[in-house]
Amino acid sequence: MRGQIFRLPAESGRTLAFSFATRNSFVVLPLVLALPAGWELAALVVVPQSLVELLAMSLFVRWVPGWLIRSPGTTPSVHGP
Repeated sequence: MRGQIFRLPAESGRTLAFSFATRNSFVVLPLVLALPAGWELAALVVVPQSLVELLAMSLFVRWVPGWLIRSPGTTPSVHGP
């Protein structure tokens, strides 16, 4: 989608889609877990966010190249390339 707006090749469009979809929760997770007592709520927010991001990225790996941003000349596929 955005790759087409900017007239990017399929590979660059996929990179753009993944960078918009991730929120770097796996970078923040160790920092949050190292916070002192009294900050447990922060971990309670970041841990589920990390799990949701992991699930979303595993779906994106199949969905983006196969359906959302295809290479020219390929047909859409629900299950990936």
